[in-house]
Amino acid sequence: MKISDVRATTVTVPLEAPLRHANGCHWGRFVRTIVEVETDSGLVGLGEMGGGGESAVAAVLALKAYLVGRDPARLEEMRFLLANPTASLYNNRTQIVAAIEFACLDILGQAWGVPVSDILGGRVRDRVTFASYLFFRYAAADGRGTVRTIDQLTAHARELKKQYGFRTHKLKGGVFPLEYDLECYRALAAAVAPDSVRFDPNAVWTTEQAVRFGRAIEDLNNDYLEDPVFGLTGMRHAREKLRVPLATNTVVVNFEQLAANVLLRAVDVILLDTTFWGGIRACVKAAVVCETFQLAVAVHSSGELGIQLATMLHLGAVVPNLSFAADAHYHHLLDDIIEGGKLPYENGAIRVPDGPGLGVRLDRDKVAQYAELYRQLGPYPYDQDPARPGWAPLVPNDRWADPADEREPFRDVHAGG
Repeated sequence: MKISDVRATTVTVPLEAPLRHANGCHWGRFVRTIVEVETDSGLVGLGEMGGGGESAVAAVLALKAYLVGRDPARLEEMRFLLANPTASLYNNRTQIVAAIEFACLDILGQAWGVPVSDILGGRVRDRVTFASYLFFRYAAADGRGTVRTIDQLTAHARELKKQYGFRTHKLKGGVFPLEYDLECYRALAAAVAPDSVRFDPNAVWTTEQAVRFGRAIEDLNNDYLEDPVFGLTGMRHAREKLRVPLATNTVVVNFEQLAANVLLRAVDVILLDTTFWGGIRACVKAAVVCETFQLAVAVHSSGELGIQLATMLHLGAVVPNLSFAADAHYHHLLDDIIEGGKLPYENGAIRVPDGPGLGVRLDRDKVAQYAELYRQLGPYPYDQDPARPGWAPLVPNDRWADPADEREPFRDVHAGG
C-alpha cells in the first residue's frame, strides 16, 4: 500500500459567539484545514490542522512530492523525511506533519480493521472526560452570547454544566485586569462548587502578578493554574512561591523542553496537544516520559473540529496517567464537518470512536458548505481584538480590556458568525 495523493481543504465553521482571549479573539468562527491522504488501495485517511487559506493548502500540497509512493505505515521514517530536526528550523512543518500522521494512522486503522487506539497500544478507558471551557465572549450577530460580567459568566457556567454534565470548569482569562479576573474566578468556583476549577491567562502576567493571584486562590478546589507567565524560568520562579500546581501548553511542547522541565522542575502538569507536539504518537511518547518522572498529564485543545477531536480521544484512551479532564473548544461549535454531526457529550465525557482508524468520516456536503463559507469570509486576525483596533498585548501585559466596556463589534455583522 502506497500513498497516491494528498489533498487539503480550508473550512470555517461558526461558533456560538466570538471567544475573547488574552492575545485577541476568535472572530465567531474557527478556520481549519482538512488534510486527506489517499492510497493506491483506495483508502483515504483524514487529518486536520489549525488555520488555513491558500498558504496552508499550498504548504500541504508542497509535500506531495515527498509523500507520493511512500508507505503510510513507515511513520518514523516519514517524520524525519518531513521534519528533520535541523531542516525544520527552516520550514516549521510541525502542525502539517501532525495532520499527515493523523491521516496515515487513520489509513492503517482502516486497512487493519482496528481503531487508532489499538495501534497506539490499546485503551485503558473508553470515554474521555472533558472540562467546560469558559471564555469571555462578545455577542454573536444576533446579539446573543455575551459573557463579560460576573453574573453572565456564572450563569453560562451553570448552563454548560446542566447541558453537558461537566464537573471540571476552565476559565480563559487574561483579557481584563488581574483583580477582575480574580473576582470572576472566585465567583465561578462558588457557582459550580464542589466541582474543580482551573484558570488560564495565556502567559500575560508578571511573576509577581502570578504569585499574587495564585496565593489568592489557594482555598479553592483548583486543578491547576495554567501558563500564568511565559517561559520556563518565569514558571519556575512562580512555582517556588505557590502551592497551586502549575500547568503549561506553551513552554513545554517538545522533548527538549520536557527534558529541561524534568531536570529543573518548573511545571507540574503537561498539557499534550496532538498538533503542537507533531502527532498523536509524539504525545504518547511524552506521556511515558511524564509517567516516569511523576509529571501529570492532560490533553490540550487548540480549537478542534471532529477530526482532531478524534485524535484527542484516541490519545486520551491510551494514556494511563491522564490525571485531569481534557480541554475542548468543541461545545462552542455550532456544527462539524464529520458524518452524523458533532460527537455527543455524555455526563461530561465523549466516547472514544470504535470504528476503524480515527472512527470519523467526512460529511462531503458539510465540507463543501464550510469551504464556501471560508471563501466568503476569509481568515481573521486571531491576535486582534475587533473592539480595540490596532491593539496588541505586551508580554507581560498592561493593556487590559475594560470590563465596563459594553461595545459589541459583531452584533448585526454577518461576518461575526
